[in-house]
Amino acid sequence: MIRLGSGRLDRVVAVGAHCDDIAIGAGGTLLTMCLARPGTRVDALVLSGGGGEREEEERAALAAFCPGADLRLTVLKLPDGRLPAHWEEAKSAVEELRARTEPDVILAPRTDDAHQDHRGLARLLPTAFRDHLVLGYEIVKWDGDLGRPTAYQPLSPEVAEQKVRLLQEHYPSQRHRPWYDREAFLGLARVRGIECHARYAEAFAVTKLTLDLGE
Repeated sequence: MIRLGSGRLDRVVAVGAHCDDIAIGAGGTLLTMCLARPGTRVDALVLSGGGGEREEEERAALAAFCPGADLRLTVLKLPDGRLPAHWEEAKSAVEELRARTEPDVILAPRTDDAHQDHRGLARLLPTAFRDHLVLGYEIVKWDGDLGRPTAYQPLSPEVAEQKVRLLQEHYPSQRHRPWYDREAFLGLARVRGIECHARYAEAFAVTKLTLDLGE
């Protein structure tokens, strides 16, 4: 059963199709959770970028985004943009992740993300994590696929600024991209903050949620 209540969040799963997806979509949320709960276990899985510069960036970045956490990161070598053709490998990776953790919450791409790799990974998650709260993060891109979120994590100004700083610091391979800048990341966070009466926020899609309001 998926429960929304006041219990501790001690175990987190974070998944991304590419190195930097998790940090862009949910970096502020990871910072908020790990700063509040030292020792949180974070099991992270990234499907592509393994074995090179991108994996090195990802390991350094997620260590910074999960301060004081028990971080366990796996970065695979699936080709970028080809997840549908490597469905079995991706599914096996998700099932292996499920076998080693019982998370309180999962941070993952949205099921209606326009990128086929993001969308495919999002649709794999419920096949292995059937009774878990999955928060689908958003990544701004040229496709114009941002929707109407259903869940928000407010970010303090300090955390929002730290997220942007860490993104710029740890992913030099992405700095040439026209959308990869301070204005894009803080601008979206400001809009989502307005929507939840905060200065900044990260927003998520929730496809299924079971409430437990009687305890």
